[in-house]
Amino acid sequence: MNEFEFKQQQIRTLLAEKNLDALWLQRVSSFAWATCGGASYINTATTTGVASLFITPHARYVITNNIEAKRLEREQGLGEQGWEFRVADWHAVNPAITELARGLRVGSDFPTPNTTDLTNEIARLRANLTPAEGERMRALGKLCAEAMHAAIRAVRPGQTEFEIAARLGAEVQARGAQPIVLLIATDERIFAHRHPLPTPKQLEKYAMLVLVGRKWGLCCSLTRLVHFGKLSDEIRRKMEACARVDATFIANTRPNARVREVFQRALDAYADTGFAEEWRLHHQGGAAGYEPREYLGTLNSNDLVARGQAYAWNPSITGVKSEDTILVGETHNEIVTAIPDWETIRVTVGDQIIERPAILEQ
Repeated sequence: MNEFEFKQQQIRTLLAEKNLDALWLQRVSSFAWATCGGASYINTATTTGVASLFITPHARYVITNNIEAKRLEREQGLGEQGWEFRVADWHAVNPAITELARGLRVGSDFPTPNTTDLTNEIARLRANLTPAEGERMRALGKLCAEAMHAAIRAVRPGQTEFEIAARLGAEVQARGAQPIVLLIATDERIFAHRHPLPTPKQLEKYAMLVLVGRKWGLCCSLTRLVHFGKLSDEIRRKMEACARVDATFIANTRPNARVREVFQRALDAYADTGFAEEWRLHHQGGAAGYEPREYLGTLNSNDLVARGQAYAWNPSITGVKSEDTILVGETHNEIVTAIPDWETIRVTVGDQIIERPAILEQ
């Protein structure tokens, strides 16, 4: 069974479990998942796209307008997948959903009147990557790592955060992906903000670059830091502690582990390194897929880690952060956003040695 048919089977199974007749997928992420990489967006920041999918056990439809139909059918491959198009003029209301849903019990991946909200269930389906999706995530991780490496090596004191963001974004776009998250902080802003949107501030000594790249609908994340001149003992100590927390996350994210137990071990590592309360200041990441985080890890997470899933953990201690995207393998985890030849901090967790990126010192 190929990837597309496997996903159609998953949808039929979900409908049967929920006693529903049809599924309406409106999110950009769900559209990409169900079509094996199709793009339903024009505005890259939108949650719901210019096309949606309506699926029953025996039929599947694309609901869109006359601007998008040919692109979706020909360039995005939906024609070959056998979708039936219901197309309206761009200036008219498309009656297809009303007509198709009449008399049916409908689930949706987006809170919508007269439907059953399956947001969480669809997120779990998206997070369980097929082998083909794992290969695409691996290729995306390599692409994002190359872009980050090229951009951070070009960072120089005096550049503005806007300029640094522009270089990172350009390196990602040039490789055929989209930078859907670009966070840049320099100097004191790294200590002040966990989500630092870039500003006109000029770099003096210390910069943090955060990237989420998207291609084929998949998303992967990584963070790197660069410092010009001698690194302070405080920052070095914090980076070593953060690396230990991140390594703890990675080492314990293994098949059949409960996410809440992985999370607790990481909290223990925060405490063991002397930074017990830092986890409260920012989320710690979680399962990745067609959203940067399909769901977050918390102390209440009942989800089980599965082979083939991707996770992007992002522990932070005020002034430092550690983040990469991993694929959970049968015997070990693969860091798909690793940058070759980058100096690392080697952390021993149980019988594993996990390498986490050090701060680049220039």
